[in-house]
Amino acid sequence: MKKQFKIGLSIATTLVLFAGCGSNQMDTKTAKEKAKQEIALGEKLFFDPILSKNQTQSCSTCHNPQHGFIDNRDNGVQGAGSLGDDGKSIGDRNTPTASYAMYSPKFHYHKKKKQHIGGQFYDGREHTLQGQAGGPPMNSVEMGMPSQEYLVKRFENSPTYNKEFKKIYGEDIFKDSAKAYSMMAKAIASFETTKQFAPFDSKYDRYLKGEYDLTVLEDLGRTLFFSNNNTNCASCHLLKTEDAPKETFSNYQYHNIGVPQNKMLMEKNVVDPKTFVDHGLLQNPNVKNLPNAKQYDGKIKVPTLRNIAITAPYMHNGVFQDLATVVKFYDKYTNKNNTINPETKKPWDEPEVKVAKDDMELLTVGKPLSERKVEALVAFMKLLTDKRYEHLIKE
Repeated sequence: MKKQFKIGLSIATTLVLFAGCGSNQMDTKTAKEKAKQEIALGEKLFFDPILSKNQTQSCSTCHNPQHGFIDNRDNGVQGAGSLGDDGKSIGDRNTPTASYAMYSPKFHYHKKKKQHIGGQFYDGREHTLQGQAGGPPMNSVEMGMPSQEYLVKRFENSPTYNKEFKKIYGEDIFKDSAKAYSMMAKAIASFETTKQFAPFDSKYDRYLKGEYDLTVLEDLGRTLFFSNNNTNCASCHLLKTEDAPKETFSNYQYHNIGVPQNKMLMEKNVVDPKTFVDHGLLQNPNVKNLPNAKQYDGKIKVPTLRNIAITAPYMHNGVFQDLATVVKFYDKYTNKNNTINPETKKPWDEPEVKVAKDDMELLTVGKPLSERKVEALVAFMKLLTDKRYEHLIKE
């Protein structure tokens, strides 16, 4: 059953979101009302399978709001890829959470840091949430729509959507299919910027407010996480400063940490083991034609750690099922005794794309972790779970 959400968006944000639709010519009261209407439309669209060719799935199918906005279905690949509208196609990447996605900045190159930053998807190929929202309906292995015009015609033929699109975007909105499609994506993006996607009410947030006391293990994990001498986690998974409020636990940069291929995707014929390589940032249209593009091969956007404890599987291809395995995967770069993947009981597989020098320098900072320290880091990351998902945490 579809869950209805309360709208939680600041006045300033609503007005910014409605820019581009004539809001600069409206008075503030009208602009606010239009923005609320757009959010409400976006919520309706987010849960409506009308966006898929066979009308079998909506945005919420792969971004389940009851489970951290991920695809928590097995899909025959232990959740490593999402099943498409056609009932057989499976994506070659793990569906990322839509929670806190609004905080990823527009894709850009930071000259001082010499890093590409932000964007949506693992390779940042879309600059904004609006761009991301417009992608899945046209993707042949996802929602499978034949064209933007095809979907827009559905909206036009729907009494409800026909009325709402015209009310918000003008009577002539359906005369331009590209614009109508763009507004559909904008409405969904507007909904994705509401508080429901980023409540910042986890135990960690409550701890910062003095409303929760850390256990001994959680406190050790917090210390380790923020210690560059011990783990170096904060080099990538920190946007602000230690214990800053509303931290998303990602700097939104791109790194290749040596993740191996997910063999299950090969065994299930999702990808061709002879030819498939996920090149990450190198596949981004804004990057792949740069003179120095090769250096970005295999780099993936640093994900938020918000809700990480309940959004398995992990890594861009879902190769790991357990959060402790992820911690140990990082630990193998500094711990010569850590040679076995605890999930496969075999030696760690080779990276899908060779780790470049700059990323290897990040990975080899820190000290070997004991089992207790691994447990402590996992305990700390469990603290980052939104309050409404705490019942999903596995002890």
